[in-house]
Order: sequence, then C-alpha cells, then structure tokens
Amino acid sequence: MASTTTNQSSFVMHLREQIEYPQAGVLSKVLIKAHSCQQTLFCLAAGTEIAEHTSTRNATVMVLEGKGTLTLERQEVPLEMGVFVFMPANAPHALQAEENLTFLLTLSTNPQDP
Repeated sequence: MASTTTNQSSFVMHLREQIEYPQAGVLSKVLIKAHSCQQTLFCLAAGTEIAEHTSTRNATVMVLEGKGTLTLERQEVPLEMGVFVFMPANAPHALQAEENLTFLLTLSTNPQDP
C-alpha cells in the first residue's frame, strides 16, 4: 500500500510497485497531499468508465501503462503509456479504460488563486 505524505520531507517511491488493478472499477491511492498540490495514482480495470465531471483545480495526467480514451472538452484524446495531458480547472472531462489503465493525476491550485 502507498504511503501518503503531507509534509515536505523527501522520499522515493517506485510507482510500478504501487500499481494494482481492481476486478472492476477504480482503485486510487493518494501519494502526496499538500496545500497546493496532490498526486494520486489511479488504476482502472478494463472497461471502466468515469462519467463527465470537472475539477476546481488544474490537473495533469501522466499515463504509466494501458490504453483508454479521455474526452476533454468534447475532444477525444487517446491514452497510452507516455501521454501527458494538462487540464485547466473546470474543464469538462470523462474517461474510458479500454484495457487496464494506470495514470498519475496531479491536482494543483492556480498560483493566482487566494
């Protein structure tokens, strides 16, 4: 199981060791949670869909393995290992995992926000 840190101490984690797929649905692990930023590892079973939603924070997605489709502001983005996506706050998006899919999601606040 991943350890979550909320302080500023350094640590090293091998993400491949944290990947585990549920039989169905989504397994998420918060790796780091700080005031301005949060990193979460998402593991989606093949066939999983996440309905359209938005976030109040900026987000980046870094695909580690698997295949899927991200619908971002009505445009389909193929997801595969190495794909990096930036989503501004409040951008509508949805996700479909075509096969087991793992990505690192980073949520961050806009530096101009109070």
